[in-house]
Amino acid sequence: MDFELFWKPMLTRQFGASIGMLERAILACPDELWAEDSGPPEWKTHGTVGFWYMAYHTIFFLDYHANGSQGAFEPPAPFTLSELDPAGVLPSQPFTREELLTYLHYARRSLAAYIDRLTSEAAASPCGIPIWKMTHAELLIHSMRHVQHHTAQLNLMLRQSAGTAPGWIFAAPVDAPE
Repeated sequence: MDFELFWKPMLTRQFGASIGMLERAILACPDELWAEDSGPPEWKTHGTVGFWYMAYHTIFFLDYHANGSQGAFEPPAPFTLSELDPAGVLPSQPFTREELLTYLHYARRSLAAYIDRLTSEAAASPCGIPIWKMTHAELLIHSMRHVQHHTAQLNLMLRQSAGTAPGWIFAAPVDAPE
């Protein structure tokens, strides 16, 4: 199947839906839950983390994966490469909802540019993250799964604390607005 005609629009629609669901979860989070130590047990190894941190982690790796290689990646300020530190260093204070929404929109644009510049040959080539033995195309699927996994965790936190969570987005339009 032709990558340009079939795969790019499908990836754009489905990735857009995953990112839209993450954005809805961030927008739906009550202020009192934002920085509360409310994450699942596996987060406790990182210290006190809350909703904001899982949202940040998800956006950081969306941006990292949209770069397509390990070497040239640099997140926009005020974000740093701390998420790549094997010691699990957390940011010194919670990021605000506005900071994370701005970063999410930045990562969405980076991802759109990444998908747009992929050719069939590039999609089939190694992704550029040496420890991962996958192609650029598989990295996109991996990243989409990562976004959806953590968005589901955020929605569970919302449901448990606020009694509600945002609904499912079936697909985003190929030319989805920022």
